[in-house]
Amino acid sequence: MKRVLSGMRPTGKLHLGHWVGALENWLKLQEKYECFYAIVDWHALTTDYDRTEKIRENIIEIASDWLAAGLDPNRSTILLQSQVKQHAELHLLLSMITPLGWLLRVPTYKEQMRQLSDRDLHTYGFLGYPVLQTADIIVYKAELVPVGEDQKFHIELAREIVRRFNHFYGKVFPEPKEILTPVPKILGIDGRKMSKSYGNAIFMDDSPEELKKKIFPMVTDTRRKRRTDPGQPEDCPVWTLHKAFTPEEKRRELYEGCTKAKIGCLDCKKVLIQRLTEKFQDFREKKEYYKSKKGDVIDIIIEGSKKATEEAEKTLEEVREVMGVGISPGRI
Repeated sequence: MKRVLSGMRPTGKLHLGHWVGALENWLKLQEKYECFYAIVDWHALTTDYDRTEKIRENIIEIASDWLAAGLDPNRSTILLQSQVKQHAELHLLLSMITPLGWLLRVPTYKEQMRQLSDRDLHTYGFLGYPVLQTADIIVYKAELVPVGEDQKFHIELAREIVRRFNHFYGKVFPEPKEILTPVPKILGIDGRKMSKSYGNAIFMDDSPEELKKKIFPMVTDTRRKRRTDPGQPEDCPVWTLHKAFTPEEKRRELYEGCTKAKIGCLDCKKVLIQRLTEKFQDFREKKEYYKSKKGDVIDIIIEGSKKATEEAEKTLEEVREVMGVGISPGRI
């Protein structure tokens, strides 16, 4: 059975971009593959190294979100990155062979330097996080990685690092391949990519009242200055959410209504609010349940991390051997 690896940073509760970009796929993949899903707390330090007071709280938050969404710890291994020290060891070893130029040309590196200009991101950890990400994947010899469009380059870089490693030391790792979702990019309430860092996120556990507060003021197609002006849904951030969450038949109706000015933007937003309220009703209820079972959530993380450590150590034993580092008991 092929292995799948994916992860999320514990920077707070999950938003709609997480659902569409990864989590919805994760639920399907756990039915067909051996899945490892990592809460990557070391990655949280790459941008928030000076804001660590909520990381542990967020670890429980994100694990609760995963369980409420339907991840089954009996089918998928739910692990905490920092509990599996082999991630760090493999990251160090991979950093020895990764050319600096490969990291400097990563598109998201330059983009986040611009978007997060209020933070000092001129650190080795921020520059090198794609190498740590590669270690996260290949420490389990995962072949498939469900990601959003913005992470596609990172998987290509992971393949390049794997090829370079295999060239030097023999074929140890499979080349990982990305699995993209049908709607890989979700826009936030300000028209940029949805992100907690940008403060533009709609969260999966937002109440109907919170949804109204966020969606009613959203920027729409600028062509529609008046209700009688026809619009172009493809240029509207609200439409990206409809494509992800509204059934096709209703989307066709909304598309015609917008392009022929039969409905106003507020009408379109009301449909979206209702759809999101219904879609995540079960999630909100289960999230409340897991919030009351914090000890059980922690136990699931610990047990998953123990299983992951066993698998990761098998890989590191092989890596140390081919790279000629370390000494095994009874061997010199």
